[in-house]
Amino acid sequence: MLNEERRRAILELVNQDGRVLVKELATRFGTSEITIRKDLEELHAQGRIHRTHGGALTVQSGALLDPSLREKEKLHRKEKLRIAEAATHMVEEGQSVLLDSGTTTTAIARGLRDFRHITVITNAVNIAAELSGSQIEVILTGGTVRKNSFSLVGPLAEESLRQLSADILFLGVDGFDSKLGLSTPNLLEAKVNKVMIGIARRAVAVCDSSKFGRRAMSTIVPVAAIHHVITDKGVSKADLRNLKQAGVTVTLA
Repeated sequence: MLNEERRRAILELVNQDGRVLVKELATRFGTSEITIRKDLEELHAQGRIHRTHGGALTVQSGALLDPSLREKEKLHRKEKLRIAEAATHMVEEGQSVLLDSGTTTTAIARGLRDFRHITVITNAVNIAAELSGSQIEVILTGGTVRKNSFSLVGPLAEESLRQLSADILFLGVDGFDSKLGLSTPNLLEAKVNKVMIGIARRAVAVCDSSKFGRRAMSTIVPVAAIHHVITDKGVSKADLRNLKQAGVTVTLA
């Protein structure tokens, strides 16, 4: 089977089933997983599928899916905990820390509870609640509550953030294309995230490797707008190379 024939067949399977896995495709077509990964990366580059860790999704499911916080908590738990631990090691007493909403940033918030002299700024209602019993000073933005993520978005959230500054931002994302940038399914969330990056001295994206190769509907910023990425060891060599070329520091947790 020629490369183009195999890729057309893969595309038909993705559109038919909604998702495919590298291992299953390698067995089905009697070829190596490396070859299948190249096929998926080529189809992703053409905008015909959304590449994910271990497989691929249809364009529609990758771009529009906006799962709830509770649904996200069930996914890649071990990786998120390791990423959160690496993130907390970057924080020093006396700093102001900005936390976006999300399961990984919630894990970071739990790791910060032992600090005594930091200020946490967040637009996540659940993170503010997590830290309410600690000695940390917590600043919660205003805004409209998004039920899926317990985050505050909209003009009030954006305006309150513009009046503040932070030493370090930990930003969780739904999609991370190492060439095109960071993205999220919700436009209002993307606008708040962009403001957060603008007021932070150091912007750190925290995401497990399954987020790479995915493009959600709303772009936040290009890759070069962030300083650091903390992810797990499942990230591909191609993505690591793209991040390095963009001048982004990478920590593998």
